[in-house]
Amino acid sequence: MIVHTLRFSFRPETTAEQRERVLALLRRTASVESVSFGTVGRSFGDADGYTHGYVVGIADLAALERYLHDPVHLAGDPEIVPHFARLGVGPEVSDDPDPELPAKIEALNAAKIARYPEWAALLATIPEVRIY
Repeated sequence: MIVHTLRFSFRPETTAEQRERVLALLRRTASVESVSFGTVGRSFGDADGYTHGYVVGIADLAALERYLHDPVHLAGDPEIVPHFARLGVGPEVSDDPDPELPAKIEALNAAKIARYPEWAALLATIPEVRIY
């Protein structure tokens, strides 16, 4: 199992209605076929300034590749990403003992960026992105 975690905060100009739309779109992405479990919601406690989180469990690398290219996932990001003021990616967690797993995940992410340069450009509009 690969557990993918995002933490985020909304831009100040994002309205309550827009926040609800973003959360609904994230929940839709967290329910695609390749996701074994997912949750989206508010962060609690000391969350390093992040107000919300997104966590999905993905069975294996094949499922992760399907997730990264799922049409639902790709369609949601143009509506979701412009509302992020801050985005924290990870840390990722896995019970897979393969020591090469992080490199394999990074290769899948790099392939997505190469295939969808507009997606990479969209992510570049987020004022603060941290990889944990």
